[in-house]
Amino acid sequence: MKTYTPDELQQILKLHAEWLLDDTRGSRADLRGADLRGADLSGADLSRADLRGANLSEANLSEANLSGANLRDANLRKANLSDANLRDANLYGANLSGAYLRRADLSRANLSGADLRGADLSGANLYGVNLREANLCGADLSGADLRDANLSGADLSRADLYGVNLREANLCGAKIEKATLPAFIICPEEGRFIGWKKARCSTHGYAVLKLRIEENSKRICSLIGRKCRASRVTVVDAFTVDGKPVDPGLVFTSDKDPSFTYQVGKTVFVEANEDIRVECSHGIHFFMTRKEAVEYSF
Repeated sequence: MKTYTPDELQQILKLHAEWLLDDTRGSRADLRGADLRGADLSGADLSRADLRGANLSEANLSEANLSGANLRDANLRKANLSDANLRDANLYGANLSGAYLRRADLSRANLSGADLRGADLSGANLYGVNLREANLCGADLSGADLRDANLSGADLSRADLYGVNLREANLCGAKIEKATLPAFIICPEEGRFIGWKKARCSTHGYAVLKLRIEENSKRICSLIGRKCRASRVTVVDAFTVDGKPVDPGLVFTSDKDPSFTYQVGKTVFVEANEDIRVECSHGIHFFMTRKEAVEYSF
């Protein structure tokens, strides 16, 4: 691996800064396969730099700008990336085990297949990040923003997910054994209670059904959204989306399965998928508030 003196690194950063301002001047930082172990690059602007396969283990990259940088297969083990900007960066297959990424911005970054075991990602911005099949075993993700993130097949076992926002994230196939999970149970765990559902209606287009989730019903809340599922419900009443009563003799249908019908006064039963990692699956979907049901778009 190629090594650089501090003066050589400063010259590379100077030319890179010129290139970022005007690509006819200076030159893009090419640090492919570079040996930068323990280097102090705090606050450096390496946006769009080529760092593929570089060894940055234990380097100080706090507050560095690495947005759009190519760090594919780079070694960032135990590196300090606190408050760093890694938006849109390519970290495919990178080694970030034990790395310090507190409050880092990793929005829309590609971390597919990355090793993040034991990494500190607390308070990080991971909006829209690709963490497909990444290893996050034992990582600290407390307070992180993981909205719309792809975590399919990721290993989150023993990870700290307290206070994490997983809205619209993809957790299909993710391992969550022994993980500390965020608060996600929003419906009563026992007894009867009321829920609300939007269904198709032949006379009004859509109707909002007032449901009674029965005492012997399964009730499943999801880690990734506010839509819940039940196995046994009774339709108590029906309204238009603007709150006017609907003829109780009408038949209402599921948007997903038109053959599945609801009628006021009738109890319906289905098998419900108890997997908390998914929001839309087998079961009778409902919301805890009428407002959420009204605003829901099929």
